[in-house]
Formats: sequence, structure tokens, C-alpha cells
Amino acid sequence: MFGLDIKLVMLVALVAVAVGAAIYAFFFNTIDAQRHADTRISRMSSGSNSNNYAQKKAANDRIAEMSKRKKSVQESLKELEDKQNSKKKKTASLKDKLAQAGLTVSIEKFYVLSLVLGLFCGVVTYFLSQNPLVSMGVLFVSAAGVPLWIVSFLRKRRFKAFLEELPNSLDVMVRSIKSGLPLNDAIRLISYEAAEPVKSEFLKIVEAQQVGMSVPEACSRMYERIPVPEVNFFAVVINIQAQAGGNLSEALDNLSSVLRARKTMKAKVKAMSMEAKASAVIIGALPFIVGFLVFLSSRDYIMILFTDQRGHLIMGVSLVWMTIGVLVMRKMIDFEV
Repeated sequence: MFGLDIKLVMLVALVAVAVGAAIYAFFFNTIDAQRHADTRISRMSSGSNSNNYAQKKAANDRIAEMSKRKKSVQESLKELEDKQNSKKKKTASLKDKLAQAGLTVSIEKFYVLSLVLGLFCGVVTYFLSQNPLVSMGVLFVSAAGVPLWIVSFLRKRRFKAFLEELPNSLDVMVRSIKSGLPLNDAIRLISYEAAEPVKSEFLKIVEAQQVGMSVPEACSRMYERIPVPEVNFFAVVINIQAQAGGNLSEALDNLSSVLRARKTMKAKVKAMSMEAKASAVIIGALPFIVGFLVFLSSRDYIMILFTDQRGHLIMGVSLVWMTIGVLVMRKMIDFEV
């Protein structure tokens, strides 16, 4: 009985092992596939986590770099703004105005020429009017006012010519940089090929580089010779590119577009204010025209203003009030862009 039980147990165990082996053999492919799938999933999960970590790290690095660059740009702009404000507080001397006007005369020679002009006009006026007071007034105006007005006129004309040529020069620089030339060679190309006065100003930048000055500093000094906002924009772009890096050709291209847009806006403002300027000119010239016509038609009637003391007083007060009116009208139609 005991032997039968052992055999039965062994038979049952053998049958169970056989059934288990058959089941394992039947489901082996499914189990192996599931195991490989679990392995791949675990690997993908670990790889995804590492990729996410790498991507997050790269993103954080980019954000940190952008923040650092932005801070550097802000510091550069603040430094440049402080420099420009300190320069604006300083009134341009006569020597600077002569250089900005493109004149090569010295201050001493300028004073001598002004005195000669004043003496000539004063002497001619004295022989024509026989009035020493009038001749002294003409001498003073001719010696002190006319030369300064001429310098101011030449200075503004040179600034205008510079602004006319600067966008074209920037376009040449953009094409040169895109073709592979460095900034120094692009500036040297402008100093050879551009029209005056851009040519001479960029030539001074090249000469400053030859004596050891950096390009940003040389461009900043150009603002001292040509104190217009457009030159300040150019100096700021060069300074920011030198300190923070970036696509210089794109920055200069954008600057060229901005300068052309400013030029267009100035032309529109000038066209819109021409009516007011014409009215101011007519109103300012009307008293002189009427006085000249009255002098031609009734000389004795108007000569009282020149021979009587009360006439002198009336002309003086009228001249002062008319000057005030002209200055007010000029201020009203003088728009800054």
C-alpha cells in the first residue's frame, strides 16, 4: 500500500512536471517577447530620462547664456549712454565746429578773417551812410555774426551730405561682411570707395586702428566729429557686437533700414511743414516789402522814420517784436525726427 502511494505520488509529480513543461514550451515565445519588451521599455525610459536631462541642461545653458548676453548688452548700452550724455553736456568749441564743418583753418586765422571781413563791411557802410553808429553795427555783425553763421551753414550741409551717403556705405559693408571680409577690411573699403564726407570719416577710423585704437572706440570718436543720432546708432551697434557678439551683417542691415526710414520720415515732415514755413517767410518779409514800396511811391512820407527820433524808436521796437515773432514761428515749425 505504501509502495503504491509512492508510485502514485511520483506519477502525479511526473505528470505535473510534464504539463508544466508543455505549458512553458507553448507560452515560451510569448513570455520571451514580453521580457524583451519590458527590457526595451526600461531602456527607453532610462534613455528618455537622460535625453530629457540633457535637453533641460542645454535649455538652461541657453537661457543662462541669453541672460548673460542681455546683461552684457544692457551694461554696454548704459555705459554708452553715460558717455553720450557727458558729451552732450559739453558745448562744442569753435575748434570742433570748424572741424565738423570740414574747414582746415586754425582758430587764429578764423579770427583774423572775421576781423578783416568786419572792417571791410564797416568801412563800406560808413562811406555809403556817413553814419558811424550804423557802420559800427555792421562791423560788429559782420565780424562776429556772419562768420559763425557761415560755419554753422557749412557744418549742417556736411552733416546732411554724410547722412545721405551713410546708408549706402552700410549696405556696402553688409555685402562685404556677408562675402567673408572682416569688419576692418569692410571699413577700409568704405574709406576708399565711399563719397565725401563718409570717405574721410571712415579713413580716420582706419588711421586710428593703425595707431592701436580698437574699432569700437574709433567709431565712438566719430560721433564727436559728426554729432548726429545716426552716427551714434552705428557706434552703438559696433560696440554691442564687439562685447556681446552676434550677426554683424544683419545688425548693420537693420541699421541701414532704420536710417532710410528716418530719412523718409524727415522728408515727410519737411513736406508737411512747408506751408507753415512759407507763411513765416511771407509774414517776415512783408514789412520790408511794404516799406520798400512806400519808399518808392512816397519817399518824404516814410523818411520821417529815419530822420526823427520817434521813428528810430518805432523801428527798433518793431524790429524786436518781429524778431521775437519769427523765432516763435521757427520754433513751432522746427520738428525733430
